[in-house]
Amino acid sequence: MRELTVNKNDGGQRLDRFVTKAVWGMPPSLMYKFIRKKRIKVNGKRADEKQILLAGDTVQMYIPDEFFEKKVKDSPSELSRVTPSVSVVYEDENIILCDKRPGILSHVGDKKERDAGVSERETLLFNIKAYLFKKGEYIPDDENSFAPSLCNRIDRNTGGIVIAAKNAEALREMNALIKSGGVRKKYLCAAHGIFGGRRRGGKYEKSEKSEKKEDVLRGWLFKNAKTKKVRVSDKKIPGAKEIVTGYRVISENTALDMSLLEVSLFTGRTHQIRAHLASIGHPLLGEGKYAENKKDRAMGYSSQALYSYSVSFDAAEGFFSYLDKKEFTVEKENIDFLKLFDF
Repeated sequence: MRELTVNKNDGGQRLDRFVTKAVWGMPPSLMYKFIRKKRIKVNGKRADEKQILLAGDTVQMYIPDEFFEKKVKDSPSELSRVTPSVSVVYEDENIILCDKRPGILSHVGDKKERDAGVSERETLLFNIKAYLFKKGEYIPDDENSFAPSLCNRIDRNTGGIVIAAKNAEALREMNALIKSGGVRKKYLCAAHGIFGGRRRGGKYEKSEKSEKKEDVLRGWLFKNAKTKKVRVSDKKIPGAKEIVTGYRVISENTALDMSLLEVSLFTGRTHQIRAHLASIGHPLLGEGKYAENKKDRAMGYSSQALYSYSVSFDAAEGFFSYLDKKEFTVEKENIDFLKLFDF
């Protein structure tokens, strides 16, 4: 028999979710059977799988030792050997905002990435854990079911602010705030073409039929799970989700036929900015999935020129009310493609 004491980071979650995290490798069907057969109890009494655990509760598990032997935790020795590479934008006792550079994985996501030999030590999440471990804010051996976790993720070749939670309550509350629209992100990107004008004799002139300098784009996005690509349509198509993308032009480079945009997402879909702008004839500089980029590669841009540079909070009440109306931005010097514009 093993007994685990529910700590502050364990409390507030259902028994079945706690066991899933605390005991690695147990099939869900077997776990639910153990709960029904009273081989998993709470405070020595029969428990329901949906029972909410409180800090200080004890969970007794009359289960084979092999399940505990398979449990995988962050190794203190591994964390201690890493010199964390973390660019901190903002930090408090609950969250940390980091500037993830292009080319860095947020975390190791699926089995395909692991099979491809992607090292967890190279991810932003592992470096955040190592950073907090060295500060004494994360001690793996003291945790049953929690580890610092990302609240949002950014594609490998996109840079920008990623939010990580230092404790379980912060993770729940930040995820809820994001879901309710209380976290607003702004992006900077370099797009091909000049918005609101057309080329004539090397100069740009206004055209009533051309795009606006500032607009809100609406469309429908369909994701192909096999190709991991999306396509955008002006009309609703079966299986597609609505997308709304706002942009405004903040600078232009007419010599390179490019525009610098600030983009706001009113919906957050896979590759939304990249695919939506490409669909109106303005693919991003370096875009390789939704446009041809041979010329871009020659300029030194082999991946999309896109950066999540700003995060602001709308949280008048609740756990994160202390962040209400605050905005955090990355250093402009960290965004390589800005050198192409007067900005």
